[in-house]
Amino acid sequence: MAAFDEAFRRQLRELFVWRRDVRRFRPDPLPSGAMERLIEIACLSPSVGLSQPWRFVIVEDNARRSAVVEDFRACNADALYSYSGERAARYASLKLAGLEEAPGHLAVFADKTNDMGHRLGRATMPDTVEYSVAAAICCMWLAARADGIGFGWVSILNPVRIHEVLEVPESWKFIGYLCVGYPQKEFDRPELERANWEYRRSAKEFTTRR
Repeated sequence: MAAFDEAFRRQLRELFVWRRDVRRFRPDPLPSGAMERLIEIACLSPSVGLSQPWRFVIVEDNARRSAVVEDFRACNADALYSYSGERAARYASLKLAGLEEAPGHLAVFADKTNDMGHRLGRATMPDTVEYSVAAAICCMWLAARADGIGFGWVSILNPVRIHEVLEVPESWKFIGYLCVGYPQKEFDRPELERANWEYRRSAKEFTTRR
């Protein structure tokens, strides 16, 4: 069994602390094969019944990228209307995606009709397929940060439109669209916290004993 010493555990915690949702990217291109290596690491993630339901689409076509940007703009405008007053003004000031700057775009889906794993563990909790894909994204995100590469998870998108733009099977559920590239700056606090949108709370607030 592999052994990890205290120095490694401290470094691992630092990796968690410095992982950020990046919205401001440098234009520098990613090294050749970087995206593929990160996807390989994502595929080491656990999955319900070893179903491996993740599906990755590296988006390179400029027309498709532009269509994603336009969808984000439309969805973001709709989201702004759900706020009012000072909160609306604050929302309007936020930078919520780096779609136009990031050199890499990666769409991630869950194949809900996938029969790998023979549906073990899904009868009572079918959503574990999607949870498995979210776990894979987190693994890949941490690996990227260790390489100095930033991820920005864009959720202000219309899943139906993303399916149309990327022409993927209807059975694939859209989980996330990731901007991938080198951050302009590094921070150990979330951007939304620095923008006074919300604050990270203590783990005690989310923990219950029974």
